[in-house]
Amino acid sequence: MKRLPFTSVVLIVGVCAAFVPPAFAQHEHPAGDPTKLGKVSFPVSCDASVQAQFASAVAMLHSFWYEKASDTFAAISEKDSTCGMAYWGIAMSYWHQIWPAPGPADLKAGFAAVEKARSAGAKTQRELDYIAAIGTFYRDSDKLDHRTRALAYEKAMEQLQAHYPDDHEAAILYALALLATAPPTDKTYVNQKKAGAILEPLFAEQPEHPGIAHYIIHAHDYPPLAPSALDAARRYAKIAPDSPHALHMPSHIFTRLGLWQESIDSNLVSAASAQKNNAPGNELHAKDYLIYAYLQGAQDHEAKKALEAPPQGRADDPQYMNWLYAMGTSPARYAVERHSWTEAAALTIPPNTFPGGRAAWTEANLHFA
Repeated sequence: MKRLPFTSVVLIVGVCAAFVPPAFAQHEHPAGDPTKLGKVSFPVSCDASVQAQFASAVAMLHSFWYEKASDTFAAISEKDSTCGMAYWGIAMSYWHQIWPAPGPADLKAGFAAVEKARSAGAKTQRELDYIAAIGTFYRDSDKLDHRTRALAYEKAMEQLQAHYPDDHEAAILYALALLATAPPTDKTYVNQKKAGAILEPLFAEQPEHPGIAHYIIHAHDYPPLAPSALDAARRYAKIAPDSPHALHMPSHIFTRLGLWQESIDSNLVSAASAQKNNAPGNELHAKDYLIYAYLQGAQDHEAKKALEAPPQGRADDPQYMNWLYAMGTSPARYAVERHSWTEAAALTIPPNTFPGGRAAWTEANLHFA
């Protein structure tokens, strides 16, 4: 028996990845195996010994593994203090483009990284242009609002990719900038379609690039567009199996298309990977999708198991907001999808869990249920 959709929740869950806070602190992680993060070619003028590590760090950025990317770029800067692009990468890791605007601490850290990039120097005009582009986002953050600066960065990336037409990374990052500035009220999806038109031909040329597959999914994560991203969804996890987010992200499209078993398979491995990497936000985000998929097939027992014993959240986790969201949504989902109205009415707000204010919406589904 297929469940009737819990409309108010499923409409939110389809976009919940867009509501994740900036990182509040960095943690030590070993550099990932670049063969398990996809294939990225991003030549820079830094020391030859760090080229492979740089490509690995960029691959981490493309799968939104911001902490790990930042640590890897920092390690590169220690090996080659004249590598301005290493500081570019650190600056990029403080702005999570399709998630919420960075807070004051991250804006300060990102601006400092841009300044270090400029002082460290870059041996090519192309690299100077990359550094200047990210600088447009951090410049005057105390005077200009977030959207104005995001649009300035989008414009800078548009110009950069036009000036270097053979630089695929410039085109890929421009597509991401288009997604970051897409107006949420635009139901014609102009930016998303433009991003897709940039990415899809590149995917044919670079079928193992993590960012291309990832951003195609984000560009089509809407009911009328989702079918066009099914191929990318089925390939992304195979491209970057070391990334918990890459393992989960295909389920956005599977959920849109009602491919419940594929969503279950995707989120089981994502949750396991997140647990191994001590990433509670990623783990609970995957389990939230997992619970919904189980309930669509009336696998209530499995859904309940996924609901039990949630990992403790951390405010310094880049996916902390997803942890909060799942803490509110998953119990509400479990009760309402099963039409257990008595259970829904008895739901309580867990004490000392939701910080309120900016994050108040994360507990809204409990109140709705």
